[in-house]
Amino acid sequence: MTAPRKRSRRAVAIPLGMATVTALAFLPNVSASAAETAAPGTVTADATSLSYVVNVRPGHGTSSVVKKAIAQAGGTIVTSYDQIGVIVVHSSNADFAKTVRRVRGVDSAGATRNAPLPAQSTTDVGTPKALTSEEVASAQAVDGQDPLEPLQWDLPAIQADKAHEKTLGSSKVTVAVIDTGVDDTHPDIAPNFDRDASVNCVTGKPDTTDGAWRPSAAESPHGTHVAGEIAGAKNGVGITGVAPGVKVAGIKVSTTGGYFYTESVVCGFVWAAEHHVDITNNSYYTDPWYFNCADDPDQKALVDAITRASRYAEKKGTVNVAAAGNESYDLAADSITDPVSPNDGTPSDRVIDPSKCYDIPTQLPGVVTVASTGAKGIKSSFSNYGLGVIDVAAPGGDSTRYQTPAPPATSGLILGPLPGGTWGYMAGTSMATPHVAGVAALIKSTHPHAPAALVKALLYAEADATPCTDPYDIDSDGKIDAVCEGTKNRNGFYGWGTVNALAAVTK
Repeated sequence: MTAPRKRSRRAVAIPLGMATVTALAFLPNVSASAAETAAPGTVTADATSLSYVVNVRPGHGTSSVVKKAIAQAGGTIVTSYDQIGVIVVHSSNADFAKTVRRVRGVDSAGATRNAPLPAQSTTDVGTPKALTSEEVASAQAVDGQDPLEPLQWDLPAIQADKAHEKTLGSSKVTVAVIDTGVDDTHPDIAPNFDRDASVNCVTGKPDTTDGAWRPSAAESPHGTHVAGEIAGAKNGVGITGVAPGVKVAGIKVSTTGGYFYTESVVCGFVWAAEHHVDITNNSYYTDPWYFNCADDPDQKALVDAITRASRYAEKKGTVNVAAAGNESYDLAADSITDPVSPNDGTPSDRVIDPSKCYDIPTQLPGVVTVASTGAKGIKSSFSNYGLGVIDVAAPGGDSTRYQTPAPPATSGLILGPLPGGTWGYMAGTSMATPHVAGVAALIKSTHPHAPAALVKALLYAEADATPCTDPYDIDSDGKIDAVCEGTKNRNGFYGWGTVNALAAVTK
């Protein structure tokens, strides 16, 4: 079966016969629902309100002039991030942003969405398909592996299995999954979960209620899957993460309806910065615009706000890792047709210049941008690419029709945990990114005093140089599907190369 084309990084549609998500129920009569259904978001406001960001001079607090102007324009301040000069506001005044942009001291301002609060979505990530009891029984560990590790072709692909013979990573290192929420009760995640660094940021204001970081039954399993790929415990249960000895936190930024809005993402980066998170994993694009164009005042404000937040986190020592996307776009091309924006309004085909219109946080300065590879080690059929845009590559899976793993692995997708104590397969640059975050966590474990810039430099230097796949005809139909530019040491498909977990713990 196939899943619908996704509006975020959460998964990628696989050709006929390959499910996007396959759940593995290890207990009798246990089933998992990974489908995300239309449901209200958690932001509350009147029926005509929109959310806005107002960007001012950082480090000085919100001036009385700006506060007064916001109120006079019909705005209500939800929260302020004075350290980066970003104010989150709700207003039902359609001219709010235009009015506030004229105020002295306001650098930029814009609506973070088109749909009134709360927003809803019908996006889903595919219906899970449970394995039979016979298939479950056949999953057996060997040589000290966790039971499902033999199915994880992605670990030896980056030599993570050999790295684990040296170290599992340090419990003093924390990776935060900025995503749809993390089920910290899952047996593969609970041993390594960092509650103090976890939060719900959906409204743009931190909610530290216990368990607020968890996804509800109606929400996507995406964040839980990602968290397990990074730090699934080596504990005799389920799968093994790339860095099974480090800590993982959940920073929930996705509404129940499935949208990742700017105020939530800003909150997530600032929270990570203030709670000494070492690495953030960002497997999404910020809604509602796939690309945010600097010549549009609303979209410019969103880029400004998230740039401030991500750079603030990096200055505090955090390495930010982000997925390149699943549309087979050449992000270094002169133009791209974006057919999905705004995805919470009325989308239309718009031709954009990717050097002036940005996928955020993917294309922000300082962010590690990750492309996906399949079981044969070449670019996944869906992965975005682009010379000078892609920094590194890592396993994100692909259709077994295109890239078949060696036995005993049976699926070309990536295996990870799902909420409710189950496991399943997903594919996408969303799955490649946690492999890079895990390797970065191993580097930080090996070099505990390394600043973010050095961790990134080592990540690139220790990657395995991967030459262009030329010609790239992934479906063998005689037609070139993508053109890779660059050299063996740096190119548009694989950046500096495929990350190497063994090098991360030995160099």
